[in-house]
Amino acid sequence: MTLSSGRYIGLQYERMIVLFSMRDGAREIGCAISTSAMDDLERGPRVPPEHREAQFTRLRERIEACAAGKYHASEFEGQPPGIVLRSIDFRG
Repeated sequence: MTLSSGRYIGLQYERMIVLFSMRDGAREIGCAISTSAMDDLERGPRVPPEHREAQFTRLRERIEACAAGKYHASEFEGQPPGIVLRSIDFRG
């Protein structure tokens, strides 16, 4: 099944990640992307915490495409299992 957009959950400042979800039908898949990965994607200065949601929105298509690839490859991490994106996931 094809994944679809879920919801933006928010920034976890202490972990420097943005949490979001994707949907596989009725199932919600927990996802996260590091803030450094988002900054690397934009190739600009580091974004302040209050602008992370806007940055995520700008990059959403690329982020979700990468998350879908990891989902279909069954590259889950953590408990409960979810998708974690880092800068290395966008290279190549």
